[in-house]
Amino acid sequence: MHRAATTGLQTIFQQRRAGVLLPITALPNQTQLSVKQTRQAYGCGVFDSACRFIDWIASAGFSVWQLLPLGPTHSDHSPYLCLSSLAGESHFIGLRWLQQNELLDAQIEISTISHRAALIAAHNHFTQSSPDHHWHREYDRFCHEAHSWLHHFALFMALHQQYRQRPWYEWPAPLRDRHNDAIAAIEQRLNDEIAQIKFAQFLFFKQWSVIRHYAEQKGIFLFGDMPMFVAHDSADVWANRDYFKLNSEGQPQVVAGVPPDYFSSIGQRWGNPHYNWPRLQRDHFCWWIQRLRRHLELFHLLRIDHFRGLDSAWEIPLTSHTAAIGQWQPAPGKQLLSALHRALPELPLVAEDLGLITPEVTALRQQFRLPGMAVLQFAFDGNPDNPYLPDNLRQYSVLYTGTHDNDTSLGWFVSLSEQQQQMITHYLHCAPEDLPLALIKAALASVAQLAIIPLQDILGLGSEHRTNTPGTVGNNWLWRFQWQQLQAHKAQQLLVLNRRYGRCK
Repeated sequence: MHRAATTGLQTIFQQRRAGVLLPITALPNQTQLSVKQTRQAYGCGVFDSACRFIDWIASAGFSVWQLLPLGPTHSDHSPYLCLSSLAGESHFIGLRWLQQNELLDAQIEISTISHRAALIAAHNHFTQSSPDHHWHREYDRFCHEAHSWLHHFALFMALHQQYRQRPWYEWPAPLRDRHNDAIAAIEQRLNDEIAQIKFAQFLFFKQWSVIRHYAEQKGIFLFGDMPMFVAHDSADVWANRDYFKLNSEGQPQVVAGVPPDYFSSIGQRWGNPHYNWPRLQRDHFCWWIQRLRRHLELFHLLRIDHFRGLDSAWEIPLTSHTAAIGQWQPAPGKQLLSALHRALPELPLVAEDLGLITPEVTALRQQFRLPGMAVLQFAFDGNPDNPYLPDNLRQYSVLYTGTHDNDTSLGWFVSLSEQQQQMITHYLHCAPEDLPLALIKAALASVAQLAIIPLQDILGLGSEHRTNTPGTVGNNWLWRFQWQQLQAHKAQQLLVLNRRYGRCK
């Protein structure tokens, strides 16, 4: 695991910067795949492409790469409903890197083998190597440092496979409820599978530490994303049921989401269980501290998704099929953030404060001096006081042309009425054909200390290339770019703009 010192907010925000938003899964695969294969091989091997992408954004004058969560996902591939908030998605491990580092037999043709088979072969290669090899020492150290979560996760995933991906609350009651005798017996039976899963986690974190170090050498900060809630069917909830509002059978009493808003007229019913905040507080928020510490081993900067949930969260009755019915329940955000700062003094957090934000949420963010967010796509409603208009932005903030939940800026613009388009082009002093470049220039020219541009906007792509449509299942998280799209002249154009607006080092 990467043990570098935490990078404080002041280090990153002491100068104007620009970054690119790109999910790790949008990196090209090792081989050309059909659409069907792409769905089956979600993100396989993409770590092998990460350093090349870092080179490109550095050449364009960017110094931040914003990513989405890197955890193992369910079949819908949503990085916001992971099987663990502490583990990494083993599909991302690069097979070329394994071969280059003698962790996979160099004679294996990686284009002809499945990713899962390659990781099994790597584990067999490892177990057959000398126990005095440095990889064994590093693996033992990783297992020791990750002992508080690693075994729970590996057993959870082995059981998930054993029960054909059924959620833990549908397992036999002795395993669902973690009875000691049942757990001991199944651990013995699934010992090989557990060992394989632990080894894959070691490979994930080892390769990511190499990528992080490479980014640091190139002057690139990695900007991560931590969901406010965790998935019901996750190792987190299975191993820590007291920290969540569940009944005796493991079912949530209420679920998380947001009421109707810009993204959806019926709100968003995420389905995550809510926290049992009094129980977490009695344990001095140790689970949250562990979670933050793990994320800061991956990233230099971290966004708390749905920050307003630290002040109050929307609780939806389990029986409700939409988020239109619910109520706000308070959360001990001040106490939690105080505990996090005591444990991790240089806490580099950004608050995702979009949507229905109350004065109390703003006060909480300001009390802990956390930068907030703004999105240009939300700015042009005709209200001169709109807080997202470039003229009204806060300097200590992160400005986006759009986020992973928005349409691409081109798709958004062409979907507007002619009157709305005219209002935008008048404000930006541009012609319609200048979008989305004019929006990118407005973001880079703004007072916001950090401006983030989705790669789709940089490439001028339409709606068919969007990352996610909130409130829908399927056809999300699948977009990937191709290397030929990242042309040198595009990087040079962006470098000129980043220099012009003072965002290069």
